[in-house]
Amino acid sequence: MAEIVAIHAASHTPVMLNFPDAIAASEREEIFAGFRAMGAAIAAARPQALIVLSDDHVHNFFLNNLPALCIGAAPQYPTPVEHWLKAEKRILPGDAALGAYLLSRLMESDFDPALSMELTLDHGVLAPLELAGVARDIPLVPILINCVQPPLPTMRRCHAFGVALGRALRTYPALERVAILATGGISHDLATPRMGMVNEAFDREFLRLLEAGDAAGVVKYSTEHVHEAGNGAEEIRMWLAAMGAADGAHFHRHYYRAVPNWYTGIGIGEWKA
Repeated sequence: MAEIVAIHAASHTPVMLNFPDAIAASEREEIFAGFRAMGAAIAAARPQALIVLSDDHVHNFFLNNLPALCIGAAPQYPTPVEHWLKAEKRILPGDAALGAYLLSRLMESDFDPALSMELTLDHGVLAPLELAGVARDIPLVPILINCVQPPLPTMRRCHAFGVALGRALRTYPALERVAILATGGISHDLATPRMGMVNEAFDREFLRLLEAGDAAGVVKYSTEHVHEAGNGAEEIRMWLAAMGAADGAHFHRHYYRAVPNWYTGIGIGEWKA
């Protein structure tokens, strides 16, 4: 049976790759060092597959077909879908068998995720992998959670999905070591007058509740206050799913900084015993 050997979470924004010089060199190096440390920790855990919890920024899906949850089950994934992203066009390896297994087990747990064998991944997946230095190294199973267009899955549902995901991974017989990377958020706003405003108070309280291990408190706070942190803050759903999968492991915040010139509150952390 598989062991979940690492569970990490990190913010993502294309601005980190496209406009790195928009912030001071000292701040940039601090943030990039945090991503490199995350990548080193993932590599040191020696996972045979990496589950990436992210969202699709209206690239693979649109209003004619917008699943709340989608599991990738392809042998490989082209990326990035954005022609403007300053990142190497590359093919990331996938683990189709693990993706199919998760789909089956999660349906047995009363979730109904969509399945895709033709995802082209965007910056939500590629940017953190690129900065962490592990892009192309570990077979992926992308799991996309709708954080873009209402109706969105509830915060409670996303946490429960993570619990079921963790259970499913721990029963997988074909691998011994798997890891999870949740990526998105924290506070940011896109294409509104608030773009560039970062709600540091929201971010710090969200991280504090994660550190306290208060799942009910995190869900309640996220549900009641996410609207104060910008439309991009809806991506904290991935962090809640990772918390569920962690099965009570303690969350360690490794880094946080409000970065208005990158439009985002940048957080990095992990769950471990």
